[in-house]
Amino acid sequence: MSDSLPEVVAEADAAVPAPPTEVGPEDDPAAPAPLDVPRTATGHPEVDMALDRLADADHLATDGHVEVYEDVHRGLRDALTALDARPGPPVPTRHPTTAPQ
Repeated sequence: MSDSLPEVVAEADAAVPAPPTEVGPEDDPAAPAPLDVPRTATGHPEVDMALDRLADADHLATDGHVEVYEDVHRGLRDALTALDARPGPPVPTRHPTTAPQ
């Protein structure tokens, strides 16, 4: 009985395929893949720089996208805030001598 047992175990081990030793990036569905989303320049350097930063997400795994998106959001928010901070044209002032009565 003990003489035939090792042969059965050996045959069972031979039937199990060996697991793959290495997975390439092309085989990994979670690997980074460029989205190839076209980005059109807006003509505003600050906005264009922020939008160009989105291309960095193409080379990162999904968990790295958050940092890029937050950075882009911060850049766009700063560009909008800067619009409010720019001085506009001078406001005409009324002199007391020319004010209507």
